[in-house]
Amino acid sequence: MIKKVLIANRGEIAVRVMRSCREMGIRSVAVFSEADRTARHVLYADEACLIGPAASKDSYLDIGKIIRAARQHNVDAIHPGYGFLSENAEFARRCKEEGFIFIGPLAETMEAMGDKIAARKRMIAAGVPVVPGTQEPLKDAAEARRLCNEIGYPVMLKASMGGGGKGMRLIYKEEDVEEAYNAARSESLSSFGDDTVYLEKFVEGPHHIEFQILGDNHGNVIHLCERECSVQRRNQKIVEESPSPFITPELRREMGEKAVAAARAVNYSGAGTIEFLVDKHRHFYFLEMNTRLQVEHPITEEVLGLDLVKEQIRVANNEPLHIRQEDIVQRGHAIECRICAEDTANNFMPSPGVIRQLTEPNGIGVRIDSYVYEGYEIPVYYDPMIGKLIVWATTREYAIERMRRVLHEYKITGLKTNISYLRRIMDIPDFVHGTYDTSFIGKHGEELQHPVNPEDEHKSENIAMIAAYMDYLMNLEENASGTSADNRPISRWREFGLQKGVLRI
Repeated sequence: MIKKVLIANRGEIAVRVMRSCREMGIRSVAVFSEADRTARHVLYADEACLIGPAASKDSYLDIGKIIRAARQHNVDAIHPGYGFLSENAEFARRCKEEGFIFIGPLAETMEAMGDKIAARKRMIAAGVPVVPGTQEPLKDAAEARRLCNEIGYPVMLKASMGGGGKGMRLIYKEEDVEEAYNAARSESLSSFGDDTVYLEKFVEGPHHIEFQILGDNHGNVIHLCERECSVQRRNQKIVEESPSPFITPELRREMGEKAVAAARAVNYSGAGTIEFLVDKHRHFYFLEMNTRLQVEHPITEEVLGLDLVKEQIRVANNEPLHIRQEDIVQRGHAIECRICAEDTANNFMPSPGVIRQLTEPNGIGVRIDSYVYEGYEIPVYYDPMIGKLIVWATTREYAIERMRRVLHEYKITGLKTNISYLRRIMDIPDFVHGTYDTSFIGKHGEELQHPVNPEDEHKSENIAMIAAYMDYLMNLEENASGTSADNRPISRWREFGLQKGVLRI
């Protein structure tokens, strides 16, 4: 049985895994870079081990250092989280060779689904519909141009080993093919060490729907229903929800069956995700498989009442699934917003820095998966996502109302965040009515960047905070000079606040 787990990751996902371990009576070991000495996952873990400099390649991506840390702390298993080495077949294989349980699928499964071209072939053989496109790697730009013309524009050029939107180029006309081909290969090589690319017909205005799947080592595979992930910017998800407002019960059943078939085709074990594109006519196509836990897994947990990390650990312990497909029933509605330290008005540039003040919302149906605290300095070296805000309510309407409220309560000062941007998303009619698709951000970009009503940004609240603080400073000055507070004249800051109706005394 697993008694001690090393989490080969950082940030909120490391803390989240450790919480489940603690509930199960399992000790946790954190690894950290020099930039993460004071990070919450280091403080929360039962044990911690420094593994190198700030740069990921010298710490969180160094397999040898992580294996040595696992050996040094005598762990039973290693959980990769997501990102970094989570879908690295070499890492999974090395863990097994060194005698550690890898909490995830087999290395062979990662290799089978990590190569997008090979995955397409497997899905076709398993009867899972795929987007029309090429079945072999492109040889050169000339072949790419010829095949684009055959498939018909628009066409999506994609990296075979890609993910996270990298190595992708959308092509609308023939004269753009060569430039897109060279750019996609270059980006794929620098990001994944492989410049293999292929073509798919671009499905215009689709929904990005993913199905959570769960398998064990005894041949059991089930799906845990869907997540709607269509609010994306540059192929990066921003807001997710479950259930999808677009999916019908009949389509959910059909897509779920295909998701299970896809997982069975590679003997999948553990938690994973089958991603689909669904067009406006509700025809769906396999997009890719993520052989790990997803960032947005909490919304599935909220609507099903499951802990996916605990399920991963049970499977790694060689236990059979304790839930059946017929036991899976969605209840209520959950929404997740990704909270990022970034400047949305400046092309979403990362905004690292020290958190001066942090007020996290709470209340019924509110969950925060985060790793920051007041006084913590967000490093410049890693992804700008600092946490996830999740709400659950009995209906989608109530969930949106709750998300509006908690985004209003969420306060972070000292750096820029995307919280105001997320507030605006919650008010866009297309989102409110559930009539959006992956074109949502592009369609409403101007509205999201420049709200019609400045009051939506709660400027009156900021004025009140400034007025109250200035009044406090003036009180300190007068007290220090011996002036009676009872006889002093009202300050102009307080007077201004009272006149505007924004200062409550």
